[in-house]
Amino acid sequence: MVEDEEDIAFPLVRTLEREGYDVSWVDSGQKALDAMATSPEVVILDLGLPDIDGLEVCRRAREAGFEGAIMIVTARAGELDRVVGLDYGADDYLAKPFGLAELQARVRALLRRTSSASAAEDAKSDGLRIDVDARRVYAGEEEVPLTGKEFEVLNILAANRDKVVSRGRLMADVWDENWYGSTKTLDVTIGRLRQKLESVGVTDRVVAVRGVGFRLEGGTADA
Repeated sequence: MVEDEEDIAFPLVRTLEREGYDVSWVDSGQKALDAMATSPEVVILDLGLPDIDGLEVCRRAREAGFEGAIMIVTARAGELDRVVGLDYGADDYLAKPFGLAELQARVRALLRRTSSASAAEDAKSDGLRIDVDARRVYAGEEEVPLTGKEFEVLNILAANRDKVVSRGRLMADVWDENWYGSTKTLDVTIGRLRQKLESVGVTDRVVAVRGVGFRLEGGTADA
């Protein structure tokens, strides 16, 4: 989160943290560039920064090889500004004022985009391989038959390996952010996914973090 006004930044940070995200806040362009060197998945970037204009931050980050998603947040709502921002390497553009629900939805969309791009490369451990484009999962050379929802849950967990993904985020991303059914649907899906992975000897485990969500972590064959 790159925002120089504390009273704006804090509510946004708290909202995203409640969704289960690990959020860092910086208040200047140079601090943003330093933070982006650690390769965060999504950067929410205000344009009106005290030292370096946000567009310049965006341009420098892309030139330095930053591959994460960048969402520009600004009061500059004109079409020309949006076009310039996208030309400088931004992935999305959100004009102030905006609702928290819209921010959350856009962050989820950006994470799905970056997760899909990286999951096929990064989600390999102990024989587990995810082919995102084909929507297929393999344990070694053997395909693991998953339903659509099981695949989507595993894909999100694998893209965030060793990190807790909140129940709310899984429900919103895999089902629908307006889903009003029982969250037991998620538990049933997780249970089936575990059984299928274990049945083919995959040592990765889907671990429940009580009251928060789930985490995919590597295990051993005897675990």
